[in-house]
Amino acid sequence: VLLLTRAFRCGRPDVAGDKEPVYRDCVKQCVRTNCTGARLRGFESRQPPYMALTGWRCGDDCRYQCMWTTVGLYQAEGYRIPQFHGKWPFARFLCFEEPVSALASLLNGVACLLMMLRYRGTVPRQSPMYPTITAFSLVSLNAWFWSTVFHTRDTYLTEKMDYFCASAVILYSIYLCCVRTLGLKRPVVSSLVGALLILVFTAHVSYLTFVSFDYGYNMAANATIGIVNLLWWLCWCWQNRRTLPYWWKCGVVVLLLHGLALLELLDFPPLLWALDAHAVWHLSTVPVHFLFYSFLIDDSLHLLNTEKIGVKLE
Repeated sequence: VLLLTRAFRCGRPDVAGDKEPVYRDCVKQCVRTNCTGARLRGFESRQPPYMALTGWRCGDDCRYQCMWTTVGLYQAEGYRIPQFHGKWPFARFLCFEEPVSALASLLNGVACLLMMLRYRGTVPRQSPMYPTITAFSLVSLNAWFWSTVFHTRDTYLTEKMDYFCASAVILYSIYLCCVRTLGLKRPVVSSLVGALLILVFTAHVSYLTFVSFDYGYNMAANATIGIVNLLWWLCWCWQNRRTLPYWWKCGVVVLLLHGLALLELLDFPPLLWALDAHAVWHLSTVPVHFLFYSFLIDDSLHLLNTEKIGVKLE
């Protein structure tokens, strides 16, 4: 402990926790001592099945234990809590690395599923927006599934799937907006925009996979697309405020989604080692699904009734 403390004092308190000599030396010593031979077999025999199934290995456990050793030394010296590998330290619960964020992602997925089923049970298939909204729901469900998996266990694959599926939802939101505002009267326009968005998504994923997994670029790209989506929907809401009594639901949803995303900027160390800004953001978006699908149901029924009236007039 004395050697570790001395190494820590020689380190820089402004660097990431995983760059500290005390952390690196602790991990090396732990792996050397516990992750070979009889000790490794003992670790594997004692490990609960759910830990093994979610990919927790001896080296991962060493990094987890050494993270808390480093956090304890930071606190003892009066320094700010550091991040490790780009994340705050979280208290693991069973196999869940970020239990509150995982739960919040699951709740978002459940809310999305319930409202998709309600939409499909309320809106007839003949509604012009039915296939587009159903596809959007499936894309969203897939994203929340991978968000839950990622917050349960952060690996190379789960991180990529979480980021890529989130980008897919944002891009599909643009497509949904395009179909609703332009594509119903000009299907060629929505087809061209859809093809363009597929190319954008392919280029985005390819860059992050084969060139550089740049977190700053990913955030800037998603934020830019999100702002376009926000302004597009708000313009549509303003144009239809006198003819569609439910327009306000759409306006409130897009403003809420983009306003709540600002919670990410708080970026504080997790309260009780469980609740950070990211978890608060995910929790806050759960009720938004109900209002958004309420708008989608109202709008889809309105379009269907308008179409029927047009057919009768003909």
